[in-house]
Amino acid sequence: MPSASDTEYHGKSAAHQFFDASEWFSAQAGLTADLARAAFALGRLEGAVAALEPEAQAGANRRLALIEVEAMLWAQGTPLRREDIGRDLMEARAGADLEAMRLARWGIRRLEGQGDPRDLRGFLGLHRAEVSGLDELLATRPTGRDFDAAVGEFRELAGQVAGLAPLVRAAALRVLWRLCGLSAPEVLAEPATWTARDMAEGCEALRFVPLGRHGRGVWVDGGSPAERMARHLAAVTAAIMDARHELARVAEWQARALEAMAGVKGENAGRVIRALAAHPLLSAAMLEDSAGISRDTAERMLSRMKALGLAREITGGRRFRLWMAAG
Repeated sequence: MPSASDTEYHGKSAAHQFFDASEWFSAQAGLTADLARAAFALGRLEGAVAALEPEAQAGANRRLALIEVEAMLWAQGTPLRREDIGRDLMEARAGADLEAMRLARWGIRRLEGQGDPRDLRGFLGLHRAEVSGLDELLATRPTGRDFDAAVGEFRELAGQVAGLAPLVRAAALRVLWRLCGLSAPEVLAEPATWTARDMAEGCEALRFVPLGRHGRGVWVDGGSPAERMARHLAAVTAAIMDARHELARVAEWQARALEAMAGVKGENAGRVIRALAAHPLLSAAMLEDSAGISRDTAERMLSRMKALGLAREITGGRRFRLWMAAG
């Protein structure tokens, strides 16, 4: 028998040989209750994000994207902490693996909504090799016309499962992505990012559906379509719960910080607290713009909040210091 990596078998490609769309529809039919639970959880998360002010919405998506990319890279064997990824995004060099960091930047931007998933070449950044962060791995996937042919095959077979609910379709699309060879076998962040965006079809506030730490059990898995889909839905539901808990944690911190800083005269304390709640990481210069206060006031407020255990400085330097809510 051929392996799934064989490009041709009896005149049929590996993707056509090993992919049966009907099995995925049968799997969905047997998981209606699980799908309903996952969809209900997603609706609650979407509602929580939609209720935020625009700046806080963007911050929530960035916060969840940092968690997601951190989990993807750990699962891929290139561990980076979300704080290091955030520092790099803000041009404060973290000294981490540069190839992994470039992939992290790509993943964050895509999870925040950049790139059109329908344009796979553009989405993957293949017209600019430096964007993908995978210079030494690019040769392990098709290039040029071969890549276009692989994309065509992927689209053809993906069309066969387009009728699946977006939340479960991702399980089938990850299989197709690998069968068509759109990424190097060792790179799971690309299909994980693309399917995270695809799952968010119909969402307005959320840019992607998170899997977080639960994605490690499904980004690379095996078994029948029913087994894969069941594990996927369980991971989606658990990850959405984690995401809601993270947003609730930030809201609880904001309420606690407002109470602790209630004795500070004026509105500056509240502005600083709202800015720290809205942004996973913040510099004094960003705080100056976001809160509409002077740089001296921003520095003074951050120092006071640090003394109260409400803010934490993560860079340890004297210049370009970055702050985050503590606790």
